[in-house]
Amino acid sequence: MPRIIGVDIPKEKRIEIALTYLYGIGRALSNVVLKEAGINPDKRAKDLSEEEVSRITNILQKGTWRIEGDLRRDISQNIKRLMDIGSWRGMRHKKGLPVRGQRTRTNSRTRKGKKRVNLAPIKKAEPAKAAKPAAK
Repeated sequence: MPRIIGVDIPKEKRIEIALTYLYGIGRALSNVVLKEAGINPDKRAKDLSEEEVSRITNILQKGTWRIEGDLRRDISQNIKRLMDIGSWRGMRHKKGLPVRGQRTRTNSRTRKGKKRVNLAPIKKAEPAKAAKPAAK
Protein backbone atom coordinates (compact mmCIF):
# COMPACT_ATOMS: atom_id res chain seq x y z
CA MET A 1 0.00 0.00 0.00
CA PRO A 2 1.40 3.40 -0.94
CA ARG A 3 1.55 5.88 1.93
CA ILE A 4 0.72 9.50 1.26
CA ILE A 5 0.85 11.99 4.15
CA GLY A 6 0.75 9.19 6.70
CA VAL A 7 -2.32 7.44 5.23
CA ASP A 8 -2.26 4.07 3.48
CA ILE A 9 -4.23 4.32 0.28
CA PRO A 10 -5.76 1.17 -1.26
CA LYS A 11 -3.47 -0.32 -3.87
CA GLU A 12 -6.09 -1.98 -6.10
CA LYS A 13 -8.08 1.20 -6.81
CA ARG A 14 -7.39 3.80 -9.47
CA ILE A 15 -5.24 6.61 -8.08
CA GLU A 16 -8.00 9.12 -8.80
CA ILE A 17 -10.26 7.26 -6.33
CA ALA A 18 -7.49 6.17 -3.94
CA LEU A 19 -6.55 9.78 -3.19
CA THR A 20 -10.07 10.41 -1.89
CA TYR A 21 -9.21 8.21 1.11
CA LEU A 22 -7.27 11.22 2.43
CA TYR A 23 -9.48 13.40 4.65
CA GLY A 24 -10.39 16.59 2.80
CA ILE A 25 -9.73 15.31 -0.72
CA GLY A 26 -12.62 14.61 -3.05
CA ARG A 27 -12.77 13.63 -6.69
CA ALA A 28 -12.31 17.18 -7.99
CA LEU A 29 -9.23 17.95 -5.86
CA SER A 30 -7.84 14.52 -6.64
CA ASN A 31 -7.99 15.28 -10.37
CA VAL A 32 -6.37 18.69 -9.85
CA VAL A 33 -3.46 17.14 -7.94
CA LEU A 34 -2.96 14.38 -10.52
CA LYS A 35 -3.03 16.88 -13.40
CA GLU A 36 -0.43 19.03 -11.62
CA ALA A 37 1.73 15.95 -10.95
CA GLY A 38 1.35 14.74 -14.53
CA ILE A 39 -0.02 11.32 -13.57
CA ASN A 40 -2.72 9.44 -15.47
CA PRO A 41 -5.86 9.19 -13.25
CA ASP A 42 -6.59 5.70 -14.63
CA LYS A 43 -3.34 4.28 -13.23
CA ARG A 44 -3.69 1.90 -10.27
CA ALA A 45 -2.15 2.94 -6.95
CA LYS A 46 0.01 -0.20 -6.87
CA ASP A 47 1.57 0.78 -10.22
CA LEU A 48 2.86 4.13 -8.95
CA SER A 49 6.61 4.55 -8.70
CA GLU A 50 8.24 6.02 -5.60
CA GLU A 51 8.98 9.18 -7.59
CA GLU A 52 5.31 9.62 -8.51
CA VAL A 53 4.20 9.10 -4.91
CA SER A 54 6.70 11.71 -3.74
CA ARG A 55 5.45 14.15 -6.42
CA ILE A 56 1.87 13.75 -5.19
CA THR A 57 2.98 14.17 -1.57
CA ASN A 58 4.96 17.34 -2.37
CA ILE A 59 2.02 18.87 -4.25
CA LEU A 60 -0.35 18.14 -1.36
CA GLN A 61 2.06 19.54 1.23
CA LYS A 62 2.90 22.75 -0.60
CA GLY A 63 -0.69 23.31 -1.77
CA THR A 64 -3.04 25.79 -0.18
CA TRP A 65 -5.55 23.04 0.64
CA ARG A 66 -6.15 21.94 4.19
CA ILE A 67 -6.17 18.18 4.45
CA GLU A 68 -5.93 15.48 7.12
CA GLY A 69 -4.76 16.80 10.54
CA ASP A 70 -4.94 20.51 9.73
CA LEU A 71 -8.51 20.23 8.45
CA ARG A 72 -9.63 18.09 11.39
CA ARG A 73 -8.07 20.59 13.83
CA ASP A 74 -9.74 23.57 12.13
CA ILE A 75 -13.15 21.91 12.21
CA SER A 76 -12.84 20.96 15.88
CA GLN A 77 -11.67 24.49 16.77
CA ASN A 78 -14.65 25.98 14.94
CA ILE A 79 -17.06 23.73 16.85
CA LYS A 80 -15.32 24.56 20.14
CA ARG A 81 -15.61 28.28 19.36
CA LEU A 82 -19.35 27.91 18.73
CA MET A 83 -19.75 26.10 22.05
CA ASP A 84 -17.69 28.70 23.93
CA ILE A 85 -19.71 31.68 22.67
CA GLY A 86 -22.94 29.84 23.48
CA SER A 87 -24.50 30.05 20.05
CA TRP A 88 -27.50 27.94 19.09
CA ARG A 89 -25.32 25.61 17.00
CA GLY A 90 -22.81 25.37 19.84
CA MET A 91 -25.51 24.39 22.32
CA ARG A 92 -26.80 21.71 19.94
CA HIS A 93 -23.26 20.34 19.62
CA LYS A 94 -22.93 20.24 23.42
CA LYS A 95 -26.25 18.42 23.84
CA GLY A 96 -25.51 15.96 21.05
CA LEU A 97 -28.58 16.95 19.05
CA PRO A 98 -28.92 17.69 15.32
CA VAL A 99 -27.36 21.05 14.54
CA ARG A 100 -28.90 22.04 11.21
CA GLY A 101 -32.60 22.31 12.02
CA GLN A 102 -33.68 18.70 11.56
CA ARG A 103 -36.68 17.42 13.49
CA THR A 104 -36.04 15.49 16.67
CA ARG A 105 -39.48 14.26 17.68
CA THR A 106 -38.90 11.27 15.44
CA ASN A 107 -35.69 10.29 13.67
CA SER A 108 -32.28 11.78 14.64
CA ARG A 109 -31.30 8.47 16.23
CA THR A 110 -27.82 8.79 14.77
CA ARG A 111 -27.18 11.95 16.75
CA LYS A 112 -29.14 11.12 19.90
CA GLY A 113 -27.99 7.51 20.23
CA LYS A 114 -29.91 4.38 21.07
CA LYS A 115 -33.42 4.92 22.40
CA ARG A 116 -33.53 4.85 26.20
CA VAL A 117 -36.56 3.06 27.60
CA ASN A 118 -37.75 4.17 31.03
CA LEU A 119 -39.01 1.13 32.87
CA ALA A 120 -40.56 1.29 36.33
CA PRO A 121 -38.26 -0.23 38.94
CA ILE A 122 -39.28 -3.74 40.03
CA LYS A 123 -40.36 -3.81 43.66
CA LYS A 124 -38.75 -6.44 45.80
CA ALA A 125 -40.89 -8.53 48.12
CA GLU A 126 -40.75 -7.10 51.65
CA PRO A 127 -39.27 -9.44 54.27
CA ALA A 128 -41.73 -10.86 56.83
CA LYS A 129 -42.04 -8.57 59.85
CA ALA A 130 -41.38 -9.97 63.31
CA ALA A 131 -44.51 -10.23 65.48
CA LYS A 132 -44.65 -7.53 68.13
CA PRO A 133 -45.61 -8.47 71.71
CA ALA A 134 -49.12 -7.35 72.74
CA ALA A 135 -49.25 -4.17 74.80
CA LYS A 136 -50.85 -4.33 78.32
